[in-house]
Amino acid sequence: MTSVKKGRYEARMASSPQDIEAAQMLRARCFALDVTRDADAFDAHCAHIMVEDTASGALVCTFRMQELTGADVSASYAAQYYELSALEDFEGSMVEMGRFCIDPDLRDPDILRVAWAAMTAYVDDHDVQLLFGCSSFAGTETATYLDAFAMLKARHLAPKRWLPRVKAPDVFRFAARLRRKPDLKKAMAHMPPLLRTYLLMGGWVSDHAVVDRQMNTLHVFTGVEIGAIPAARKRLLRALA
Repeated sequence: MTSVKKGRYEARMASSPQDIEAAQMLRARCFALDVTRDADAFDAHCAHIMVEDTASGALVCTFRMQELTGADVSASYAAQYYELSALEDFEGSMVEMGRFCIDPDLRDPDILRVAWAAMTAYVDDHDVQLLFGCSSFAGTETATYLDAFAMLKARHLAPKRWLPRVKAPDVFRFAARLRRKPDLKKAMAHMPPLLRTYLLMGGWVSDHAVVDRQMNTLHVFTGVEIGAIPAARKRLLRALA
């Protein structure tokens, strides 16, 4: 992936152990973890994307990408929490996008635009056919997010042929439990920004959320089939890239 630049921000691939350490430190701060660095065994198998402020050199956003095929989808981070055997039949290259975070002190929308431009460039360069990951809601209480989950049930559940099954011991089976009609305004107000973007790209989610007390989040498995992204959205993403 070549570097991607917009305004004062530039995205590039991590190229040294020092880069990856900086990404891990930002992750720990964004996820409010009681550690200096958020590091795990998956880092060694991923490409790490860094969005930096070109004026100050500060790292403002990071995420990682791991290339997989159906045969090794069980080696993904998400497979710790979701039973993904249905995706073993997926034909084409897959990439798991994870640990996405933006400096919590910053609100500049160009940061997210540059991040998505970098993701688009990576997907195009590697001929990726499925982008997936875990989309997180802050906290582990479901009450605030019931309209958001009701909307996911009504409009955005995964196709049955790819639907992840329950694996984690603590889950919220929103598709089975919720009977409410979603208030769309409330649903979108409480939908995580990253998940909103996935949904605009035609993304789909699991029928349950995992309660992850270690990370203090609720998360849903999220997939985006690249071939199903609306043409207008593809043009917009590639214009950014």
